[in-house]
Amino acid sequence: MKRQTHVCLVPLLWMVLIIMASLPSLSASAADEKLDSAGMRVLEELQSVITDLAERVKPSVVNVLPASSTRSSNPRERIPNSPGTGSGVIIDGDGHIITNNHVVGDANEVEIRLSDKTKFTARVIGKDPDTDLALLKIMTDRTLPYAQFGDSATVKVGQWVLAVGNPFGLDRTVTLGVVSGIGRENMNLSKYENFIQTDASINPGNSGGPLFNIHGEVIGINTAIINFAQGIGFAIPSNMAKQVMQQLMTRGKVVRAWLGVGIQPVTSELAGKFGVNENEGVLVNEVFESDPAFRAGIKPGDIITKVDGKVVDTPNSLSRLIAGLDPNAAASIEIVRDGKRQLLSVPLIERKENAVLASIPPTRAEGKLGIDVQDMTPELAEKFKLTETKGVLVTKVERGSVAMIEGLREGDLIKEVNRSEVTSSSEFSTAVSKTKRGETVLLRVLRENRAFYVVLKPTEK
Repeated sequence: MKRQTHVCLVPLLWMVLIIMASLPSLSASAADEKLDSAGMRVLEELQSVITDLAERVKPSVVNVLPASSTRSSNPRERIPNSPGTGSGVIIDGDGHIITNNHVVGDANEVEIRLSDKTKFTARVIGKDPDTDLALLKIMTDRTLPYAQFGDSATVKVGQWVLAVGNPFGLDRTVTLGVVSGIGRENMNLSKYENFIQTDASINPGNSGGPLFNIHGEVIGINTAIINFAQGIGFAIPSNMAKQVMQQLMTRGKVVRAWLGVGIQPVTSELAGKFGVNENEGVLVNEVFESDPAFRAGIKPGDIITKVDGKVVDTPNSLSRLIAGLDPNAAASIEIVRDGKRQLLSVPLIERKENAVLASIPPTRAEGKLGIDVQDMTPELAEKFKLTETKGVLVTKVERGSVAMIEGLREGDLIKEVNRSEVTSSSEFSTAVSKTKRGETVLLRVLRENRAFYVVLKPTEK
């Protein structure tokens, strides 16, 4: 049986209501005639635009399967959401195809099926697990239909989009929807997240397929859905996909820049301590020696607010902005230090493998402050696997105290109290005793050689 292309027409029904509401107050028969002549003409033209768009973009969408696949061409005989099956989109006349890394997996070759049912073996040019993207290439003398990238920076919430893919083996399925959100992150789907959210139906098998705007340009690569949720799908922005594709095409891998800091969000408590607004920038809790930030003079306690003029408001956004820069470039980093803004030029380097991009502290809670501390010794440093020998060691955390609820534990090394360095238990006690009633205590803590800030609010004994 010939497969049908399905286009969701729910948004078109809203157009009917809008047109009907816009008609002048007329008799029932006159209104009907007006709707028939004007409204229906608009709807037919709109429908024609959508169907023409669908027919125009479908040929560039491919089905991606394992190269050794012996599955039947009948979708009813396939196992839904089989590992390694998905979609992709041809992005140039040379036969390059972009898809999701999780669709390709560890394969070096995959099978590609075009819209006319012809099959090719595609070579995997390169993969980038950090964005969940992969680049493939098929060899052919024929002219291939391909799609062009649009500018995802111009995408707006509410604009119409088409998702095209092969969900559950149903080739070239088209769904119509709108952009529901932009800049979605913290989805734990990949390392660098800046997803476009859409209500255009995305199902297993759509992974790697394109998200088109009404001009037929690729503005996203569909990558994930939220289980048990309807109308919540996510696409990797085309600008990110294009940047990754260009590096995979020329280098076979993605090279990213590295700043060399540990960072955490600016909570309301931390904002008050550092003289900024909540979620304004990110807090530097660690600077790695000899790395770019260290050489440029960035210090723990600095708030990074902008990179090359672009606003930083979450750890993810800073990581993404730095990673998108040329490792040989110098980044313009705006910081807030002691309430004053500074602009630093930071020559970047290439990111190291398995580099830690952020050091995130435990979540905030209320409670009673209660910890025992003692001076640091080489023996204690060895016991708790610490390379640092300066600071005050936490030897006990009282059950139910604010320190325990905040996540402090035995073996943590306190380096600072209220931005002042402490090297002994007496210095720690003196610094804490200066805290006035109702004030909070800002600690900089080292755990397994990773640093973070935490705010504790002492209560009267």
